[in-house]
Amino acid sequence: MPRMSRRSESSTRRSRRGRLGRPRDKTLPARRREQILGHAIRHFAKRGFANTDLDAVAAEIGCAKGTLYNYFRNKRELFHAAVDQVMRKLVERAATTTSVDLVDQLEDAVRTFLQYFHEHPEYIELLIQERSEFRDRANPSYFQYRETRRQLWRKRYRHLIATGRIRKIPIDRIMDVIGDCCYGTIFMNYFSDRHKTLEQQANDVLDVVFRGVLTDAEKRRRGIGP
Repeated sequence: MPRMSRRSESSTRRSRRGRLGRPRDKTLPARRREQILGHAIRHFAKRGFANTDLDAVAAEIGCAKGTLYNYFRNKRELFHAAVDQVMRKLVERAATTTSVDLVDQLEDAVRTFLQYFHEHPEYIELLIQERSEFRDRANPSYFQYRETRRQLWRKRYRHLIATGRIRKIPIDRIMDVIGDCCYGTIFMNYFSDRHKTLEQQANDVLDVVFRGVLTDAEKRRRGIGP
């Protein structure tokens, strides 16, 4: 059999590469999904669920509208995924704390929560829309992710109570009060023109939670305390 010339060999290799194409980027679907959600969040927050146009979302991304449907069945599913993304990223940020002490971790959690929504007020808008547009959703994203975190914090609070660092009171009561303080703060910030810094707000929440509002003398007068 005649030997193939170098030119023919080179042509054959190029032909094979052309048929095979570039190696598949396995991270592309996940990155594309994140990209879609990022743009969708901005559109939903600015225009509301009903007025958000998926054609406009796709155009902003630079893809066909059909691409969105490769990842989400409809606008409703895209909205729920967007809200879930908001809460998932909050949990991811909260997990980056470097504090070892459990009380320090509690401080970090309060500051992280307030900072996160301070940086992204559009996320608050999505939480509002979820409650107003989808009242049929039995367990909204915020409460789903909150419950996931509560499982972790129950263990931490049990340890703090056992070691005498916090009062022996129902753990769910502690979490409800701290959670409500933080949750209420981000919504009041969103709806009102507050001039306090984020640091001041975090310090106010932590001061009232850790120290209470009554003096030691008033606590004794009311028979409060050990």
